[in-house]
Amino acid sequence: MEIRRARRQKVRSDASSGRPGIIDVAAHAGVSHITVSRVINDDSRVRPETRARVVAALQELGYQPNNAARALVTGRSQTIGVICYNTALYGPAAALLGLEQTASENGYFVNVIGLKTLDRNAVEDAVRRLRQQAVAGLVMVSPQSVMARAFRHLPDDIPIVAIWGYAGTPVPVVASAETAGAAQATRHLLDLGHRNVWHVAGPKGRIGTENRIRGWRETLEAAGIEAPPLRFGDWSAQSGHALAKELIADKSVTAIFVGNDQMALGVLRAIHESGRAVPDEISVIGFDDLPDAAFYSPPLTTVRQNFAQLGRETMQLLMGMMRERAPAADVVLPVELIVRASTARPRG
Repeated sequence: MEIRRARRQKVRSDASSGRPGIIDVAAHAGVSHITVSRVINDDSRVRPETRARVVAALQELGYQPNNAARALVTGRSQTIGVICYNTALYGPAAALLGLEQTASENGYFVNVIGLKTLDRNAVEDAVRRLRQQAVAGLVMVSPQSVMARAFRHLPDDIPIVAIWGYAGTPVPVVASAETAGAAQATRHLLDLGHRNVWHVAGPKGRIGTENRIRGWRETLEAAGIEAPPLRFGDWSAQSGHALAKELIADKSVTAIFVGNDQMALGVLRAIHESGRAVPDEISVIGFDDLPDAAFYSPPLTTVRQNFAQLGRETMQLLMGMMRERAPAADVVLPVELIVRASTARPRG
C-alpha cells in the first residue's frame, strides 16, 4: 500500500514539474501504460476510439516522448535515414523537401547521407551507418540506375522506400509517370502536325532518361515514324545549348522534345542565336515544369511532375510500412502536360 501511495505521489510530482510520463497519460485516459506506449509507437492493435482518447490525453498533458529511451526499448528511433547521391538538381531537392516536411509533421527527424561515389559498397556503407543510429526507416533517393540495382542487396529487416527506381524490385518505388509524360509530349507535337520529333535526352545511366526515351520512341513507332538519332545531355542548360546548335543546323528539324526544362533553356537560346524563331520555325517542349519555365522566352510548354508530392507520398508509404510491418506496392504519380507558347503548328 505504501509503495502504491509513493508511486502515485511520484506521478503527481512529475506532472506538476511539467514533465508528464506515460503513467500520467495512462491515468488521464483511463487505459494501461502499455496501451499508451502502443499509441505512441503507432501500433495498429489499438482500437480507434481508444487511440483517440490517448491522443487527446497526450495533447492535454503536453507529453513529450523520450526518443532516446524509445530507441533503447524498440530498437528504432524517431529518425528517418535518407541516402542520396546528388540533391543539387531541382527535382531531388524538391522531393527531399516534401519528405522532410511530412516527416516533421509526423514527429520524425531526417538524417541525410550524401554519397560521394555510386557503387554497391558506398550504398551498403551508408545503410550500415544509418542502422547504427537505429533509424526507423530508410529512403533511397535513387534516380541513377547504378543505385537502383543495389536494392537487391539491401537488408529486409527495416522498412525501405525509394524515390525513383525500377518497378518490381524488392524495394517499393514512388515515382512519376515519366514514360506516359514523354508520350504526351511527343503526341502533342505530332498532333500539331510535325512530321517527326527529335529528342535531347538526359544523361545515360539515369532512370528518368530511360523512361522518357521509352515514351518518346514508343509514340513515334505507334505513329509509324522512325525515331531520329538521340542526343544525350547532362541535365544542364549548357549541354542543351551545345546539342541544339548541332541539331538545328538541319532545316528539317521542326520539333524538339527536351529531357528536362534546364536543357530546354539552352535549346531555346541556341535557336534564338541561330536566327530561327520559336515556335514559328521550331517547337520546343521540356519536362518537369520548373518554377521558372513559365518565364522563359517564350514560356515553355512542358510536362509537370510534382516533386514535393513524390517526397510526401514516400514518407506516407514508409510510415505505413513501419506501422504494419508489411510489404508495400509501388506508387506512380500522374504527370500533366502544360501547354504554353513554345509549341505551335509547323509553318506551311
